Amino acid sequence: MTNVSTAQAAKLRHKISQRYHLLTVAVEDYFHATAVNRLVADRHRMRMESRVDANVDATLELLERYGHRATFFVLGWVAERLPEVVCRIAEAGHEVASKGYDHIPITEHTVETFRDEVQRSKQLIEHAANRRVLGFRIPQGHFSLDDLWALDVLAEEGYRYDSSIYPRLHSLAGQPWRRFPHTHQNGARSIQEFPLSTGGVDGFLLPAAGGNYFRQLPPSLMHFSFSFWDRRYTAPFNMYFHTWELDPGLPQFAGADFLARLRQYRNLDRMEERLEYYFGNYRFTSIADYNRWEQGYLDGVPLPSERVPSIQRPPPAEDAVPITIVVPCFNESPVLGYLENTLDEMSEHFRDRYDVQFVLVNDCSTDDTWEGLQARFGHRSDIQLINHETNQGVAAAIMTGIRAARTEIVCSIDADCTYDPHQLENLIPMLGDDVAMVTASPYHKDGTVVGVPEWRLFLSRNLSRIYGTLLHHRFATYTACFRAYRKSKVEDIQLDLGGFLGVAELLIKLDVMGEKIAECPATLEARVLGASKLKTLHTIRGHLALIGKIPSMKRQLAP
Repeated sequence: MTNVSTAQAAKLRHKISQRYHLLTVAVEDYFHATAVNRLVADRHRMRMESRVDANVDATLELLERYGHRATFFVLGWVAERLPEVVCRIAEAGHEVASKGYDHIPITEHTVETFRDEVQRSKQLIEHAANRRVLGFRIPQGHFSLDDLWALDVLAEEGYRYDSSIYPRLHSLAGQPWRRFPHTHQNGARSIQEFPLSTGGVDGFLLPAAGGNYFRQLPPSLMHFSFSFWDRRYTAPFNMYFHTWELDPGLPQFAGADFLARLRQYRNLDRMEERLEYYFGNYRFTSIADYNRWEQGYLDGVPLPSERVPSIQRPPPAEDAVPITIVVPCFNESPVLGYLENTLDEMSEHFRDRYDVQFVLVNDCSTDDTWEGLQARFGHRSDIQLINHETNQGVAAAIMTGIRAARTEIVCSIDADCTYDPHQLENLIPMLGDDVAMVTASPYHKDGTVVGVPEWRLFLSRNLSRIYGTLLHHRFATYTACFRAYRKSKVEDIQLDLGGFLGVAELLIKLDVMGEKIAECPATLEARVLGASKLKTLHTIRGHLALIGKIPSMKRQLAP
């Protein structure tokens, strides 16, 4: 990045023309982005660590450095959860407008659902900013000529303008004037349209307004496209980018394919520099300021800083059963935010039935996982942190957590939450007084597997068949880390294997010792963030060796 100082930016402003173009900024979190939003289930969004707060601040600082104003199209989902962010945008002198409530393209809306969406988002953003919302942009995709009914709805709902038309190729055939700002008339009502700007010539238009195109295409080509527009057309260039595009440290999505990774991550580290070229050579303002429209304040709406703070989370119910949840951690830095939000969600969800304590075991991570655990959880009385000085493997970390637990009922979950922790509600009731362990089973006839490669399913199922022929308990799954235990029945077991193989070894030893084990159908999902640490060939060889040791275990441990 160029890191142009405020003084340098001020000098640049004296060299540029007085003509103004439009600058629009999309305010959404990185997991809302079109390239990756399909990878995050709706029910898991609240577990994702939000980065929109810091990314908005970075955007505001960049614009302040160059003295530009912009229209911030805010997703209603963000305004509902982070109203103080929207308030900061407005107080910095920028226009706040609506980007709908959720990341849904217009093709998935009916007139009724679209009307509900634009009403809801408008109310949330106005309440957060204490400003009237004048404009709208569709959160995903763009309006075609078949979607002009949406402009009618927007006009009926009191929006003054829209900026959702993005001409492509021949998409404006027969209505080329819609490439530039224009008035859309619907009976007695009208609404102004400010399309995103394009390159090319009428009849064959190419997107050139910014965002992903600024990151993917050669800067010289984009510079030429902008300067050509600046010289040829009297209408302002309508440029945009997303706040998350200024964040080169975005979390990596495990399930993203090559194209999704290209769209989401390529040249994030160069985006600020590329924007600075335009900010230093042209003048920008918001759509409202360009048209000299006043947003106006709302009467009687308190700012976020003046609102009553949320009530403290109540303690667990008096009759709640005490349980401990163990989380083994190795190089989990990318998922710690997701894990933190998940543990908070679990505590809230379980408090009427369970008094939950957590033991997080860092298995000598080589990244900054331990420092992250201390920073995020070190102050919490419901979380105990343990650090292994040497790497011992996931099974050893689970055993460390079990032995450190202060409750009889102990559960273990994966740090990446590939098993939704809410499924513990199914496992724990199966842990009767005579049951040593309940293990999750996605390969059970009533279990489910989502997004896991078929070759891994093939290996796991065939390993389970082999184990089932040698053990008393014939299960569909022997290797899940997602389990519930009776501490008194497992804490004294010594494992020879500490890694993923140790997870199977623990079950095998309980089986040959004559302990009762239960299997619970469960859903296994592909991890959302980071990368799997399973070394496939090494693990296969280890399982074959472990299978060979079962006869000797029976001789040594059988009652």
